[in-house]
This record gives sequence, C-alpha cells and structure tokens, in this order.
Amino acid sequence: MSNIQELQRKLNYDKTFDCVQCGYCLPACPTYETMEKETHSPRGRINMVKMVAEGKADLEDLQEPIDKCLGCMACTTVCPTGVEYGAILEGAKETLEDNQQKSKPQQKAEDFLFGTFFPSSSWMNRLGNAAWLYQATGLQKAAQALKLTTVAPLHLDKFEKVLPKQPSPNERKNRPQRVFPDGPSTAKVAFFTGCVMDSTFYRINEQTIELLRLAGAEVILPEAQTCCGALHAHSGKTKKSRELAMENIKAFEQEDVDFIVNNAGGCGARLVEYDHLFESGSDWHARAKAFTNKVKDISEVLVELDGLEFTKSVNRVITYQPSCHMTNVQKVVAPPRQLMDQVPGLQLKELNNPDFCCGSAGIYNIVNYEDSMDILDRKMEDVTTVQPEAIVTTNPGCLLQMKIGIEREKAGKHMEAVHLVELLMEAAPTSKEKTTSIKR
Repeated sequence: MSNIQELQRKLNYDKTFDCVQCGYCLPACPTYETMEKETHSPRGRINMVKMVAEGKADLEDLQEPIDKCLGCMACTTVCPTGVEYGAILEGAKETLEDNQQKSKPQQKAEDFLFGTFFPSSSWMNRLGNAAWLYQATGLQKAAQALKLTTVAPLHLDKFEKVLPKQPSPNERKNRPQRVFPDGPSTAKVAFFTGCVMDSTFYRINEQTIELLRLAGAEVILPEAQTCCGALHAHSGKTKKSRELAMENIKAFEQEDVDFIVNNAGGCGARLVEYDHLFESGSDWHARAKAFTNKVKDISEVLVELDGLEFTKSVNRVITYQPSCHMTNVQKVVAPPRQLMDQVPGLQLKELNNPDFCCGSAGIYNIVNYEDSMDILDRKMEDVTTVQPEAIVTTNPGCLLQMKIGIEREKAGKHMEAVHLVELLMEAAPTSKEKTTSIKR
C-alpha cells in the first residue's frame, strides 16, 4: 500500500464523497456562526480532508480547522446525505496526532494525563480529595481574595470559581458498590460513574444512584470500570480510547444487567459508539454491540421505570440546555423534558435555539478558551431573553460552562445552573407503588 493510500485510509477519504457541499450544515455549526470562515464549517473541513488526502494540501493545513471543531455533531442532524462526519473527524484527529512532533516534556505530560490520570479511579479520587481540602481549609477563599487564582494557566481560575462543593474523603471511601430499593426490584442496572463526573460532581452521582434506587432499581457500581475514552478520542488517541473501551466492556460484562446507566451526555455518546471501534464481525465487535445495546441515559431509564413521584413543588422558571452529544449522538431528546414535566410548580421556558452548542465540548473550553467563550456568549444571549431562574443541563462540561456563562453575565444573584438530577432531587422524589419488572 502506497503512502497516499494509507493516508486516505486513515482519513476516511472514501466517506468524504458523501458530502455534496450543499451547505445545509453551515447554520447548524457553532464555529462557522462565530468564526465566519468556510474552513471552520463541516463542509470546509471535509473539503480540507479531501484535499490533504489527494496531496493537494499539507497535513499542517488541516490542524487548525480540526482543532477548532467542537465535535458537537449538530451538522449530522441536518445533513441530507448522511455524511459520517464523526468518522471523518476522528480519522483526521488520529492522523494529526500520529504525525505531530512533540517535545519530551510534552509527551511525558500527555502520557501521564491520558495514560494514567484520567483512567485511574485512584487519581480521580485524589483530585476530588485535593479539591475538598482546598475548599474545607479556606484556601479557596484566601486564594480568591488575594487574586492568586488569576495566575493559573489556561484560564483555570474561571473554572475554579464555579467548582461545586466537594465531599470529604470519608464520604467517597464509604460509598457502597451495590444498593437496593426498599421494595421489590423492578430492574437491575449498572451505573457508569465517569472519571471527571465522579471526581468533580460526586454528589450528582450519589443523587443519580438514589433516584435509580427510589425508582425501583438495584444499582451496581462495577469496580473495574474506567474512563469512557471520550477525552482520548477528542485528542486523536484512538488506540488508547479503544483500550479503555475494552476494559469497560469486560468490567460491565461481569453482571447481567438490564441497563448500563450514565448521567453525562459526553460519556454516554462515547459508550454508545464502542462498537464503531472494532472490526465488524470480530468477537470484540459483538461484545461491544451487546454493551452498547444496554447503554442508557439516566433520564431514559427513569422514564421507562416510571417509579418516581415528586412530592414537593419547585416554583421556579427554568430553561433547558440539551447536551449536544446526548441529543446528536445518543439521540435522547424527549426523556429529560418528560421528567421535568412531572415536577410540580416548574415552569419550563424553551430557548430560541436550544440545540446551539454551549462551547464546552470536552476540554475544548480549556484548550480553545477564547473561541469557546465566543460560542458561550452567543448561547447566553439566548438565555437572557428567557430570563430563567435556573439553566438545566445533563452533562458536566455543559454544567460548568453554563456556570461560567452566568458569571460572565453577572447574573449569579438571580440565576444558577443545575444538572437535571439535582433538579429532580429538589422535588423530593419518593417511590411509587409498583410491582412490574423489566422483562429480561
């Protein structure tokens, strides 16, 4: 196989021909809307991939257009020809990663972050415990008062400011690996805790488990589970992402469950596409397919179990910011709204353009901060027209991003951002009398 043929294979060159350059994707693309450049649109990126694959442009010309892509997949929902943009994007990211020259310190840092830090529950717990110590000792207040946080690299001071309150190390340590409902179990589920979700949004994970338990489910937390691999895929590290997928498949195969539940739109989007990582017809593809068939967002499972009653009125005006990956990849649209409709006293005001990305996109808002803020500002313009008391979302990245958006608008006194799970718990859920089990 020649070098050009190998390059074309890696870039999924054959899939680029499905794009007819119609431009339907342009108004759906957040980066095209904010940057107003053809190279920062799905159509422009696909054309650039094709030019590189044909030797008409250098690989370096592809770097910025691909780096600036959010990967929100909004383009795939409006494409009339079914272009597999996700496959083209991941192929381009992997090719760029494989050909990038890095210094030894940079390579060592990346090896630690992607190979050790994110996949390790021990390291994630250390991160959460360090954040708890930072808050509990008063260091956070002191650092903010003395403006020491402003010297943090990558605008991390903006994220530090909206960091949720962390649980103590003892609270983390004492979490059971299996919980049971008070009455008969109507379903057996395994909960995917996530890496960032469990380290930073531990309490939302705890509330997720409690909602499932109240709804009648036996909930299992497989100890061997690891990072979903989404951050690795976003960074072009497909091989490592595949390895993590294999670890998770093996971990969740240990229990015969009805559902594999997640509460993070980005994680869920990666989990439901595990079968794409393996050759069709292979043993791993079959195992991955069996895994993905069970993956569900928490909202889907709660709607299906129909085991909750909300006993407290939540008299607030809210708006809903859907997770792009949950909407465009998992195809979960109705369940979150169905649950919000069940909460007494709640008034939902829809955004004018709810499917416009918030600009979080994994670690995009860290590595492309200014571009991310341009997109967030566009989103917040929409939010301010609705004037909600709370913005509800279903993904940790979106949640942090919307909190930052509220800070940027100086609206913190009358507006907050919450996860759907937090909102449901605010309505004091109790178990319905129910005897029907999920058919297995």
